[in-house]
Amino acid sequence: MIKLGRGFLTKLIATSVALFAITAQAAEKLYVYNWTEYVPSSLLEQFTKETGIEVIYSTFESNEEMYSKLKLADSKGYDIVFPSSYYVGKMAKEGMLAEIDHSKLSNFANVSKTLMGKPFDPENKFSLPYVYGLTGIGVNASAIDPKTVTSWGDFWKPEFKGKLLLMNDAREVFHIALLLDGKSPNTKDESEIKAAYERLTKLVPNVLIFNSDSPEMPYLQGEVDIGMQWTGSAHRAKSENSNIQFVFPKEGAVVWMDNYAIPKNAKNKAAAHKFIDFLLRPESAKEVIETMGFSMPNENVKALLSESLVNDPLIFPPLEEIEKGILQSDVGEAVEIYEKYWNLLRTNNK
Repeated sequence: MIKLGRGFLTKLIATSVALFAITAQAAEKLYVYNWTEYVPSSLLEQFTKETGIEVIYSTFESNEEMYSKLKLADSKGYDIVFPSSYYVGKMAKEGMLAEIDHSKLSNFANVSKTLMGKPFDPENKFSLPYVYGLTGIGVNASAIDPKTVTSWGDFWKPEFKGKLLLMNDAREVFHIALLLDGKSPNTKDESEIKAAYERLTKLVPNVLIFNSDSPEMPYLQGEVDIGMQWTGSAHRAKSENSNIQFVFPKEGAVVWMDNYAIPKNAKNKAAAHKFIDFLLRPESAKEVIETMGFSMPNENVKALLSESLVNDPLIFPPLEEIEKGILQSDVGEAVEIYEKYWNLLRTNNK
């Protein structure tokens, strides 16, 4: 029998304990369900490096898709999700979200107060703003003079047949039709929603594609020349092709905000809080802005950015455009009405 010295055994035990700790730490996982291209891979890697928590990142293309999947799974399967404002209210009312513990967020003070306390979550119990922006009009200036496009109503022009992109999002698409009808984009009145649907059916011949996944790509690939576009996507597109320009429609843009939220039955709520706190750092916000082109509601990020980014209206939209726009809110059971007419509209586009 070979005898081992006490020192060797001590080192062996210490090494084993350390390896076990590393393995255990590496085995911890955070399941994220988010929009495509919403968190830079560099930040995901940095988070794992700092915490040892592996990020399992899945994506959705619409709030409806995200909601349906969580609803069927009884709010299980993901530790953090990123619903838009009007879905936060809906999911909170239906008991699908856990409360966020602000005391666990050391970077909570960085959150811009102007985007907190909104009607869909007045006390921010269930959500915190992640990114925000406006949905306006994207135009390929090499094919269309941007000066001739000033209104959502321009989408219906016959010369744009087969050239138009619409978001793959019922509320955003109906938003513009309701606005043109002089109705609230947050209406619950079926007659008003139906009238908006009838207006949109006349737009169908102009629609080439519905895309909320990477809506800048059809512009960059030359598939479309005009359509709906997010400020963040427009910024990314313009950085690759200066002909891709953004127009703030005279009726007002769609104001949107996507938010951190933790599903009620999330398995790893502690890791979700760590992830939120990590992304609330000004340095993380800087990375999101520079990589993704989204507006970040972070009080201390501007000091880290170049002057050109600070003054870019696609990164930080003008206050007058934000005030002119309308933030979508929860419409309760009326969402089913929107979905009914949305499905009819999409069927007509086949």
